[in-house]
Amino acid sequence: MKIVIKNCSQCGSDKIDFSIPLGDNRNRYICKSCGFIHYQNPNIVSGSILEWDNKVLLCKRAIEPRINCWTLPAGFLENEEPLETGAARECIEEANAYSDDMKIFSIYSLVHISQIYIMYYGSLRDGKHSPGLEESFDTRLYDKEDIPWDELAFPIITENLKLFYEKEKSDMPHTGIVDKIDNEYIITRN
Repeated sequence: MKIVIKNCSQCGSDKIDFSIPLGDNRNRYICKSCGFIHYQNPNIVSGSILEWDNKVLLCKRAIEPRINCWTLPAGFLENEEPLETGAARECIEEANAYSDDMKIFSIYSLVHISQIYIMYYGSLRDGKHSPGLEESFDTRLYDKEDIPWDELAFPIITENLKLFYEKEKSDMPHTGIVDKIDNEYIITRN
């Protein structure tokens, strides 16, 4: 997702050009006053698939987008935050859930919204969970057969759950690409 830059974050000027900087190969927002190049890079989302007694923890979203839909605990990584810490933080914020054995599960590029999605998996400590204060209306443990597949919030959540049930867990993460072309999601597994 590209953000339109109207003022320079370095000098405040409104003299912004959208062109290819010298030595680059992509259009960028460039301040004509101070020369600062406003690079826009993908956001990183970190989350987890937590399992207890052969069931997976899902959260019912209390925030937009996709309020009232089910998801895995996940969210944007903060600056200066390690991936594993971000995944664990999201589990706590959304589901008051903890895990002591999280391992990397998948890495997907969501090119249509410029995000990198990195998911972990692990055991839900003591099987305990409850809705987070602001981000979840409900949390539940689901058997594969009972997952509300038609009520999942995002295609990447569906993809990760399908991968979780289809593939063996290994030390190598599953990788792929999700894109949206003509309102249809295209998912490619590597």
